[in-house]
Amino acid sequence: MKSSKLQAPSSKLILLIFILFLLSGCNSPNKPAITPRSEIIDPYSWDFGRVKEGVILEHSFVLKNESKVTLNIKDINTSCGCTVSKVQKKVLLPGEATLIEVNFNTKGYSAKVQQFIYVHTDNLDNPILRFIIKAQVER
Repeated sequence: MKSSKLQAPSSKLILLIFILFLLSGCNSPNKPAITPRSEIIDPYSWDFGRVKEGVILEHSFVLKNESKVTLNIKDINTSCGCTVSKVQKKVLLPGEATLIEVNFNTKGYSAKVQQFIYVHTDNLDNPILRFIIKAQVER
């Protein structure tokens, strides 16, 4: 009479089961299959999405001095009179950050709108930083 022995599963089979287990978690209803647009971060751009005409939109960009020398903000201006911006701090030591506050008045606009904020600095490699705000303005 032959004795029956149970064989241990092969390492390939264990690996396959593990991979299938991981993949089944990828389609979990608690996780979105695609990263929502709001989670994609571009520090130089902000999209307000769909907004009603006549609303004043507000956003603050963070500007951090990533260099090893002091960064001086000389001026800040915008591409349109409908957009107002100001900077909280004009002198940034290495590693310091400040907020660039932006207000966009949507009155009189409709459709897709894009406005620019220009920050003029004393950085010789990148003297003008351009920030962008976007909105889909609906009447």
